[in-house]
Amino acid sequence: MSIIEKAVDWLDVRIGVRELAKEWGSGYLLPRNINFWYSMGSILMFIFVMQVVTGILLLIHYVPDSEKAFTSVTAIMNDVPYGWLIRMSHAVGSNLMVAVALLHMFSVLFMGSYKAPRELNWLSGFILLNLILALCLTGYLLPWSQLSFWATTVATNSAGAIPYIGPALVEFARGGKLVGPPTLGRFFALHVALLPAAMVALLGVHFFLLERIGISTPPFGHGVRKAHWRGDAFRYDAHPGGIPFIPNYLMQDATSISIYLALFLAVVFFDPYMFFPIGAFVPANPYLTPAHIKPEWYFLPNYQTLKIFSSELVGLAAQGIAMTLLALLPFLDRGKERHPLKRPVFMVASVGGIILWVGLMVWGHLS
Repeated sequence: MSIIEKAVDWLDVRIGVRELAKEWGSGYLLPRNINFWYSMGSILMFIFVMQVVTGILLLIHYVPDSEKAFTSVTAIMNDVPYGWLIRMSHAVGSNLMVAVALLHMFSVLFMGSYKAPRELNWLSGFILLNLILALCLTGYLLPWSQLSFWATTVATNSAGAIPYIGPALVEFARGGKLVGPPTLGRFFALHVALLPAAMVALLGVHFFLLERIGISTPPFGHGVRKAHWRGDAFRYDAHPGGIPFIPNYLMQDATSISIYLALFLAVVFFDPYMFFPIGAFVPANPYLTPAHIKPEWYFLPNYQTLKIFSSELVGLAAQGIAMTLLALLPFLDRGKERHPLKRPVFMVASVGGIILWVGLMVWGHLS
């Protein structure tokens, strides 16, 4: 008997690892008509782990000081062996993480997987999406470049339009009246400690809800069955006769992650600078305001919305209403039908909202 078998036997006597492996693996059944879009969550987990690993490696050489931050990032890119690869992987990974998170949200929307009894799944996922955006925002300042400095200045300025508490919020976020060394310290602490810890905790909640309630059945494809949840008692959404997660769907997850990894490496090795405007390679200068400063692509719709309205407060209110409606969607859409083509009002509103969001992004990029 090998050492591994002895170790498994030792653990099995104490915590029943074989029973757990059966329950979480071959005993965990999924709908037979499950599709590729259900792999988005696994891809997101893979990206998050990659971001943590590359982030830790960057921390070895990065100096969170306004006088040394840009120099340390330059040294990582030019002097540290494979430092350019780690830095580019982290930067490209942050952008692709937002893209995959949005695809995950869209797939949940169009398959109606947010509907009862999965309201808490949607809310936890919605908060996770906002934490991802907060991670990107706080990490954007850390290189202390001209682009990151002024983009952060613009982003924090917008909170000042909130009546009564706006100026206090701006000063609290910056650690002072202007973006400076205290801002870098606060954003660094948020980026490397508080936000990742919050994400890990919320991911635990998200996975618990997924495991406790069960995977939702896709509303289309072969073997579609109607849900019979009545709302008067808890019921686990089992899938008798379904496919086991291990090894069947695990291979689909591995395939999806491999496709993502191929795309990720293609960007990293062939065009990593697509996410780096020229201002990203110039050290921050608080006394020289660039002519055109724009946020990353995922914040362009917010940026353009603020430009459309004559009052920043109205622009912020419009964004707040849109985000609130999105968060409360499961409580507003109480119908049982989940097939997107059988929900014309939903389709018009959702497709129209996505087109508007993309239109604002393109407008913000071109303006």
